[in-house]
Amino acid sequence: MRTQVGIIGAGPAGLLLSHLLARQGIESVVLEARSRDHVEKRIRAGVLEHPTVELLREVGVGARMDAQGLPHEGISLRFDGADHRIDFADLVGKGIVVYGQQEVVKDLIAARVEAGGAIEFQVSGVHLQDIETTSPSIAYVDAAGVARELHCDVIAGCDGFHGVSRHAFPAGALTAFDRQYPFGWLGVLAKAAPTHAELVYSAGERGFALYSMRSPEVTRLYLQVPPDTNAATWSEAAIWDELNRRLAAEGFTLNEGPFLERPSVTGMRSVVVEPMRHGRLFLAGDAAHIVPPTGAKGMNLAVADVRVLADALGSFFGSGSETGLDEYSATCLRRVWRAEHFSWWMTSMLHRFDDTDPAGDPFGRRLQLSQLHYTVSSRAASTSLAENYVGLPYGAAP
Repeated sequence: MRTQVGIIGAGPAGLLLSHLLARQGIESVVLEARSRDHVEKRIRAGVLEHPTVELLREVGVGARMDAQGLPHEGISLRFDGADHRIDFADLVGKGIVVYGQQEVVKDLIAARVEAGGAIEFQVSGVHLQDIETTSPSIAYVDAAGVARELHCDVIAGCDGFHGVSRHAFPAGALTAFDRQYPFGWLGVLAKAAPTHAELVYSAGERGFALYSMRSPEVTRLYLQVPPDTNAATWSEAAIWDELNRRLAAEGFTLNEGPFLERPSVTGMRSVVVEPMRHGRLFLAGDAAHIVPPTGAKGMNLAVADVRVLADALGSFFGSGSETGLDEYSATCLRRVWRAEHFSWWMTSMLHRFDDTDPAGDPFGRRLQLSQLHYTVSSRAASTSLAENYVGLPYGAAP
């Protein structure tokens, strides 16, 4: 088989790239290891930045988002038992939309299928070949067990942190920057109506908690826990008890309800690999970078990556210019490192880092409280948080 762009991974990055390319008349084939049902139900991030929302609308896949998504004009930082609202609308005139990543994936798959786009699910044995030439290819086994080879001009690795694309770079071609955090997030999805209109980031002596939502009937909640925590050791009653303790504030009530999926623990880390391109192989999204979820940047960075890549490929196939391809990595990494810093800053301000020290870290805790008080009392500091949270305009990252 032959196509212009072979795309590995049917997550938001790979699907959106295929959609953006099709709008320019560029052919692509998307290869995905999981089934369609699996990727459409895979629960992931739920916060869409303003630039992401605008892009999805612009390319014709925002109708269901606009109908079912939850627009938010701020967040609350909760500490010392009180809420301190960061008003995005007042500070920067923009907001975010809460709309699950799996819903974005459903919309993109539907758009590609309607347009006759090629998506192959349940492939295996993916192997990238000849990426340093002008005729790379992807060997794989299709869902029927037949060995295939897809010849293309360019390969886009959008297959996540555990995918094969990054490992196709030759030894020494990548530099990895990695930071592990000494905690994880215990996450639950509950059938319980939200009792607060916006996300609440709570920093307390017992550790961090996040109150968020997915719909008018479903809440998404997280607790800071040690990274090696076995989620199965936490009963539903114990999780609700701890959430009530950490989210306690005057006038706040927490609706409880049955869990819609088994609780799980997500490790917290920051990872960036440079460069994001080698030969005719381009990395996008989690294949190139991971951010802690505190800043809500993961899916939004993937969207920003493929927007840049789609424009570069449009010029390449349209006029033969390789300038955009040559600048792809540097262009994306400017935004990536800005998002990494913001996510690290939010994480370091809101979490306890002293769980393994019986004596605690009273000095560090006082620094965190000082930063929190400054952030909510200074309009300049609040504006900086709001500007980064809702998403810098494309092309504006320093």
